[in-house]
Amino acid sequence: MTVDSPYPEMKKGHTMARVGRPWRDRKPPPSGPVWAIVQGFGSYWTLVAAIELGVFDAIALLGPTSAGPLADRMSVSARHLQHVCDALVTFGFLDQVDDVYELTETAERYLCTDGPASMAALVRVAPGPLANWEQLADTVRTGHVAQPIDDDPAAFYRPLVQATFPTQLRAASRLGLRLGWSRRPDLRVLDLGAGRAPWAIAILEQSPGSTAVVNDLPGVIELAVRTVDDRGLAHRVEFQPGDFHHIELEPGSFDVVVLGHVCRTEGHARARALVARAFQALKPEGQLLLADYFADNGRKHNPFGVQMGLTMVANTERGETLTNAQVCRWLDEAGFHAIRLLEPIGFNQVYVAARPAARPASGPHGRPMEDRHDR
Repeated sequence: MTVDSPYPEMKKGHTMARVGRPWRDRKPPPSGPVWAIVQGFGSYWTLVAAIELGVFDAIALLGPTSAGPLADRMSVSARHLQHVCDALVTFGFLDQVDDVYELTETAERYLCTDGPASMAALVRVAPGPLANWEQLADTVRTGHVAQPIDDDPAAFYRPLVQATFPTQLRAASRLGLRLGWSRRPDLRVLDLGAGRAPWAIAILEQSPGSTAVVNDLPGVIELAVRTVDDRGLAHRVEFQPGDFHHIELEPGSFDVVVLGHVCRTEGHARARALVARAFQALKPEGQLLLADYFADNGRKHNPFGVQMGLTMVANTERGETLTNAQVCRWLDEAGFHAIRLLEPIGFNQVYVAARPAARPASGPHGRPMEDRHDR
């Protein structure tokens, strides 16, 4: 009896008439993708340690430096610090020449605490409670998250909205330039689940005379109050604490409604209801801004959107992946038209949709009534 070789890569002249398939058995696939995931755990914690130790801020202060002076500045072990810095070089966050380290543009922009688009505070909180990832297998078995952030949302969202404010303000501000808010004065804005209110702030800072109603949960909305006050906008903002599914909203009274990164936490049924609620709150020709991280319809070509959906599954009771097709269907069912998808900054996508104009009243023969004036 012919026994197949235990070493597929040694097979020569393999054909389908014999054992195996030549395009799979001649050479095994590389193990690199598996190691990339395994080492991703260490890479994440290396970045967390670097931020908590202040590596990026210290190099920004000192300029190009070797590990010794950097360690002295930070009061840490030079030997251990050098290994961390070497890893940061492989990540693309530091450059190294002759044992001298300096920041890359990526680190200057995103990882220094005073960077123009700093994500330094976001790195620690973005994955959610780490214990939930360790218990993801149990979550999949049972359908229940061990420590859902829904149990104490304010405790989780307070640091999260602090950390995401710079990125979301940049996204909202750039979107405003594309939508021409500076040419649209006196807007009335509703920002639901606003966090520190980056979207409402961006509109008010660009649109003269506009006002906003800002909503979030007690324990979180206080951060919005402080941020709005710091930016000199308190006299133009009304704060409405509470659950955005249940607070009182005056129908047809807003020019812009913002759902900024809230839908993916809600589950499909509640997110769909929230879109419908936004439609009812808008004036005719009013505009919805629905910002989130969306997956492609096949859930395989946009890893970032898929991973953000899994993050919701791992940490919330109802949250899940949002695909473009799902969101477009909700917008269409609610009655929106002129739907378009914009990406003001990388990965931050925004659906912009409008409530149709009110139809004029019909006359006895189905024709629009003309305005009647004394002639």
